[in-house]
Amino acid sequence: MEQNIKITAEPVDAQRCRFKVDRPVYAGGAAFFGNRERAKESPLAEKLFAIDTVTEVLISENAVSISRSIPDADWLAMAKQVGAAIRAQLQSGIPAVSEKHKEKLPSSAELRLRVKDILDNDINPAVAGHGGFVELLDVRANNIYIRMGGGCQGCGMANVTLKQGIERTLRDAIPEIGEILDTTDHASGHNPYYSPSK
Repeated sequence: MEQNIKITAEPVDAQRCRFKVDRPVYAGGAAFFGNRERAKESPLAEKLFAIDTVTEVLISENAVSISRSIPDADWLAMAKQVGAAIRAQLQSGIPAVSEKHKEKLPSSAELRLRVKDILDNDINPAVAGHGGFVELLDVRANNIYIRMGGGCQGCGMANVTLKQGIERTLRDAIPEIGEILDTTDHASGHNPYYSPSK
């Protein structure tokens, strides 16, 4: 059965890789685990944190995203370990994330208020210096949808701002957030320095 579970590794950057699975891993949900302690609410996250350099795990629908502490290493060796852990979890029949984790999540309304507060008081004052802003478009379950505008739209550094600034600030303050989805169409921005990736 192990050979039948297909997993594709898609490196996002030097420290992150998304593993897409051909079947649901956590249907209808998203769960972020920023350290080993929080991973106790997920048998899959516990398996993944047992891999030496794993620092963060995001389990969502049919994908698992991993962050690691060594940015320059080849993903191949680690990808084999991650794939083996995902396959073992799926074969066990035990849910990848416990019901206890779901029960502890704030409501979408509460999450919306908390995210908006951080955007208004922490993030937007910081990006305003570059003529940018970030707005919250929607909250679905514990996933948030944002859009970057002004100087942030089309900026060549938008991905860095999102991953190292916005996402880090939100996750540190609200670890219950699942996915943080940027809906910005950066290709239509007015920034002359932006070059769409190929």
